[in-house]
Amino acid sequence: MTMEDIFKGTKEFKKEVFGKVQLELNQFGLLIYNANVKQLVDVTGSEYFSYLGQKTQSEAANKAKVDVAEARMKGEVGAKQRDGETLKNAADIDTKTKIYSTQRQGEGKMQEAKVKAEVKIFENEREAEVAEANAKLAMKTAEWEKQTQVAEVEAEKAVAVREAELQLEVEKKNAMRQTEKLKAEFLSQATVDYEMKVQEANWKLYNRQKEAEAELYQQEKEAEGRRAVAEAAFFSRQQEADGELYAKQKEAEGLHALAQAQGFYLETLLKSLGGNYGALRDYLMIDGGMYRDMARINADAVKGLQPKISVWSNGDGAGYGEQAGAMKEIAGVYKMLPPLFSTVQEQTGMLPPAWMGSMPGPAK
Repeated sequence: MTMEDIFKGTKEFKKEVFGKVQLELNQFGLLIYNANVKQLVDVTGSEYFSYLGQKTQSEAANKAKVDVAEARMKGEVGAKQRDGETLKNAADIDTKTKIYSTQRQGEGKMQEAKVKAEVKIFENEREAEVAEANAKLAMKTAEWEKQTQVAEVEAEKAVAVREAELQLEVEKKNAMRQTEKLKAEFLSQATVDYEMKVQEANWKLYNRQKEAEAELYQQEKEAEGRRAVAEAAFFSRQQEADGELYAKQKEAEGLHALAQAQGFYLETLLKSLGGNYGALRDYLMIDGGMYRDMARINADAVKGLQPKISVWSNGDGAGYGEQAGAMKEIAGVYKMLPPLFSTVQEQTGMLPPAWMGSMPGPAK
């Protein structure tokens, strides 16, 4: 800290000194409870602290003057602001009052116009209702007049219709009386004819019923006979089918037993042969006569054949020189052809074509 800082901030200097000293005293277990720092004063011949005091006083006085001037300025400005705000608020209130008054006047005029319009609408509606009532009254009056006229016409027509109905009743009565008279005249003859025809029809119906009953009885008997024959045939076929089924079952049981016996037989043979399947196969082939059958089949295959064995020789080539080797071979082949053709013709009956040569003639 500078000397000026110490002079101005005595409390801060005191705290700084106490803090530094306490650190040194802590190692001795000492604690500072209270301490005072005397006021700094000038020594003889020095006025440093006096000047600092005067400077501080002057600064405090100047600051006080500034604060007073600033407070005075704020007061005057605040007063002016208050006056301005008062005037502004008064003007706003006057403006809002005029606007509200104008709105109220407009609303009053609007309400008045609305009421007048509603009154006019109500009057028009009432006039329309009166006109509608008058129209309905006129329509009702016309309807009533129409109904009156129709009723008068209907009354006149009803009288005429009733007269016609009465006349019709009179004519019906006359017709009925005439009909009864005619019935009385012709009823007896018609009754007799009717009864005769009824009796004849009943007789014919009775005859037809009897004929139908006889035919039905005959058909029923024939049907019973056919049914009995069918039942007998069905029973016979059923017995035959049961017999065949029993025979098939027994045959199947025999085959099953035979298969089991053959299996046991083969198993016994295989055990006797020491499990040698090759020896078992050879034994079965010998025992079954397979080799004998093979020999017989082969003998039958060549039975009846008369094979002819021909031996050809083209000589030893005598009479040909070494230079005629090619002609020698051709001559040998040519000599071999006649006996070959003869053998083929004897065994197959086929002749060679003429361009290959001809068969040799019989020996003379």
